[in-house]
Order: sequence, then C-alpha cells, then structure tokens
Amino acid sequence: MNVAWLESASEQRACDETDLARVGVLYQHLSTDPAQFEPALAALRQAHHYVARDEVQLTADTPNLTGLLDKFKDEHLHDEDEVRFVLRGAGIFDVRSADDRWMRITVEAGDLLVVPKGLYHRFFLTECCEIRCVRLFQDTAGWTPHYRQPRAA
Repeated sequence: MNVAWLESASEQRACDETDLARVGVLYQHLSTDPAQFEPALAALRQAHHYVARDEVQLTADTPNLTGLLDKFKDEHLHDEDEVRFVLRGAGIFDVRSADDRWMRITVEAGDLLVVPKGLYHRFFLTECCEIRCVRLFQDTAGWTPHYRQPRAA
C-alpha cells in the first residue's frame, strides 16, 4: 500500500496509516496464499458481522468497464463498510480525511482495506487496468452508493 495526501494533481505529500486510522480506515497486508489469508478474513467476518462474500475482477476486457468504473469515480459513501482484499492487480481509493482533504491509497496484491460506512471515497483502476478482490458485506444485498452533493460556491 502507498498512501499520500492528494494536495493537487501535481503535488503529493506523504501521510501514513495513522492518518487513515483517524477516519476509521483499517489496513493490513496479508499473504495471498489462501492458507494464510483465509483465517484473517474469517476473523474479520466474525468481528464485524460480515455475512456475505464474493470475488470481483475488473480488467481491460471486462464488458462495459467504463460504465462500471463511472459508478465508482464520483465521491460517495455507503451504509455499510466497503471491504476489499486484493488478490491480484492494483487500485486507487481516495478517502476523505477528518478535515475533508483527500488521502490517496494505492492498493496491490495482499492489501486488505476496510473503508468504514459513512466515509466519503472514490475508486479508480491504476494504469495496469486490472484488479481482483475478495469483497465482504454486512448485508446480503450488498451496498448502495450515496453520492455527495456538490458543495455550495
């Protein structure tokens, strides 16, 4: 994982896991060997009452990839946690800090990220244009994005 303050398109200043923890983001690096990551995911499921699990994969060959990614690129939040364990590829999560600045988190294989419910965020693929993740849910229906309204000028 790489995490940085996103001050502008041309300037990034380092931040760390402490900054993420202040807004409730959980990060862990795990092995991608199922014998090692499965017990950690089982413990997380039990501790946070995640009742459903699936795997999602996005690649350049995914049908309607642009349409799918368009749902994630705008700032939104969910009524439940967004849990991702990256098995392959990479992705970018931008999350809001307590003072409403962006923190950019680049996740890669082995990274487990939990974006807590109610925290504004957005998601992009990296230039490699591939990610495969285990997702955990607190509701079998999955989550619905609630988009942030534009701020008044």
